[in-house]
Amino acid sequence: MVMTRLIRRARRNRLVDFVLFALIVLALLAVVALLPEPELRQASGRARVIDGDSLALDGIEVRLKGIDAPELAQTCMRSGRAWPCGREAAERLRGLLRGRTVVCAGARRDGHGRLLAVCRIGESEINRRMVEIGWAVSSDDYAGAERRARAAGRGIWAGPFERPADWRAGKRAD
Repeated sequence: MVMTRLIRRARRNRLVDFVLFALIVLALLAVVALLPEPELRQASGRARVIDGDSLALDGIEVRLKGIDAPELAQTCMRSGRAWPCGREAAERLRGLLRGRTVVCAGARRDGHGRLLAVCRIGESEINRRMVEIGWAVSSDDYAGAERRARAAGRGIWAGPFERPADWRAGKRAD
């Protein structure tokens, strides 16, 4: 008899715990739903290249969203020799811009305070183009473009290299 009461009480307590958990989850979802969307920020003008995936535009530092280019100090291998692929990636981005008007739009910032944005010159999306021509890897949105660049051996895909995120992690560990 005592054991039966204890079992019933334990079941009731689990049900109460479950209901409380569900209410907390629903309350959190309601709070998140009420939060305002980050405001879309646009910048346009002539851009200054910082590195292969970052630029300064209209007084704002911009990180090209969805891509990761080799760091300026990073080297890659080609024909058995090291070469400055990070500097080359920055030069290729500079070549794409060629002093033309760049328009960037983004709503979030990265850990360094840079605006994460998709940038365009006319109808051409710079982020995608850097991956297509092989001077950046896709960090989310451009996997198909990365596969095509890799298959064609374009840019950094001309030889073995360390993905930029892995290279940065190795430098932090040094």
